[in-house]
Amino acid sequence: MSRKRHSPEQIINKLRQAEVELARGATVPQACKKIGVTDQTYYQ
Repeated sequence: MSRKRHSPEQIINKLRQAEVELARGATVPQACKKIGVTDQTYYQ
C-alpha cells in the first residue's frame, strides 16, 4: 500500500480545519478523524 503525500498547501488547510474543529469543542481524535489523518500524524 503506497503512502499518500500531500502538498504543503493541503497540509496547512487540513491543520486549519483541525483547529476549527478543536475550537468548536471537538477532541483531537475527533478532529483527526474528520480531516482524515491519524493522531500521530497530527502531532508530527
